[in-house]
Amino acid sequence: MPETPEIVDSHCHLDFDSLKDELPEVVTRAAAAGVTRMVTICTRLKNADSVRAIAEAHAPVFWAAGTHPMSAAEEPLATVDDLVALSRHPKFVGIGETGLDYHYTADSKVVQQESLRLHIEAARQTGLPLIIHARDADEDMARILTEEHRAGAYTCVMHCFSSGAGLARAALDLGFYLSMSGIAAFPKSGALREIFAAAPLDRILLETDSPYLAPPPHRGKRNEPAYTAHTARTGAEVFGLDYAAFSRATSENFDRLFWKAAAWAKAA
Repeated sequence: MPETPEIVDSHCHLDFDSLKDELPEVVTRAAAAGVTRMVTICTRLKNADSVRAIAEAHAPVFWAAGTHPMSAAEEPLATVDDLVALSRHPKFVGIGETGLDYHYTADSKVVQQESLRLHIEAARQTGLPLIIHARDADEDMARILTEEHRAGAYTCVMHCFSSGAGLARAALDLGFYLSMSGIAAFPKSGALREIFAAAPLDRILLETDSPYLAPPPHRGKRNEPAYTAHTARTGAEVFGLDYAAFSRATSENFDRLFWKAAAWAKAA
C-alpha cells in the first residue's frame, strides 16, 4: 500500500473550544491524512500559556503568537520584548498572527498599524517569519510591508491569502509566501486560484485556519488539520502537479520559511 504523502498545516487554532476538547483525536486524524506537522496560533498574548502547552503536549504541534488585528484595540499592545521572550521557547516558530483587518474593525486601523509594526520588528530581531492576516486593507498592507522591509529585511507568510492580485504581487516581490486555505477550494474562488497559479510554486504554503473555512466536502462544518489534504488536492490541480509532488513542494517551502520547526524535526 503506497504511503500517504506528508503535508503541513501551517496555520490552525487548536486552542479554540471546538478543537481543544478532542486534541488527541484531532492529531491522530491529521496524521492519518498525512499532516505530520501543524502550527497552532495564539491570537491574544494572554492565552500564550495554554497554546504553548498544546505544543508541548503533542509532538507534531508547533506554535506562534501575536495580537490579531481584530483584537488590537481590546488588548494591551504587544511589545517587541514580549514577543522576543516568547520566541525563546524551542517550539515557538513564528511571530503573529498580526496584520490589518478593515472588514469589521476599520475604526481601529491606527492601533492595528502600530501593532503590526511592532510585530515586524520582533520578526526582524528573532529571524522568525511574520504571520500576516489581511482583509479589506490591501493598499495599507502593501505599503507598510514594503516600507518596513526597506527599513530592514524580514520573512513573512500571507496567511489564508484571499486578497487581490496587487497585494499578492507586492508580497511576492518582497520574497514573501502565500498560504493556501480552504477558501481556494471553494467553487466560486476561481479568481483566487488564478492568483495562486501565477505565483512561484516555491512560495506556496498550505493551511486550514481551523476550526474555520473548511474546504469541500466539509464546507460549513468545523475545520481541522486533517482537511489540509483537501486543499492540497486543489493546489495540485492549480499547479498542474500530482498530489505527491505538490505535497513535497509545499512541505519544503514550510521547512525553508519555518526553519525553526524544520530544525526541531531534524533533531527529533
